[in-house]
Amino acid sequence: MTTTADALPSADWFKSSYSNDDNGACVEGAHLPGRTMAVRDSKNPGPAFILTGNAWTAFVQALADGEF
Repeated sequence: MTTTADALPSADWFKSSYSNDDNGACVEGAHLPGRTMAVRDSKNPGPAFILTGNAWTAFVQALADGEF
């Protein structure tokens, strides 16, 4: 699901520990109620992806496994 970041006014956004400060290329995340996760690009914080806990876990595991 996608939404806009301004639709998540209570979200506490944090910068990914894997992001760097090179030209502002950062991924930000926010833990939401119901074990969901919001993800956005810090350069363009308008759109945000919302993932269920299971989808987020599978995505992170796929990254760790080198699937992308």
